[in-house]
Amino acid sequence: MKRGNVRKFGRQFQQRKALIKGLLTSLVEHDRIRTTEARAKTLKVAADKLVTTAKKGTMASRRLLLRDVGTKAATKLFRDIAPRYAGRSGGYTRVLHMDARTSDAARMALIEFVK
Repeated sequence: MKRGNVRKFGRQFQQRKALIKGLLTSLVEHDRIRTTEARAKTLKVAADKLVTTAKKGTMASRRLLLRDVGTKAATKLFRDIAPRYAGRSGGYTRVLHMDARTSDAARMALIEFVK
């Protein structure tokens, strides 16, 4: 198992944490977002952990979600997304590769919740 292999995105820890929190909130609110490939791969791990936490349905898990995403997103996770994956044991998101961005040729990806 590899340890310490973290994508840093050229940011400090708090900035990176805020970036991932914003991406997670957008993903939960819109069910799919378009971002760079590296960000999508990092987001997939975090989003799958959020759904697993939401599936527990306890007050402690609700507080953990409120810490990681906003109130609106945490409510949507509990009410809509977690019941959708009640019978599924993992793999709640998928990353679809897209064409490169024209401005800087960054590799783009679409990350979405599996139906």
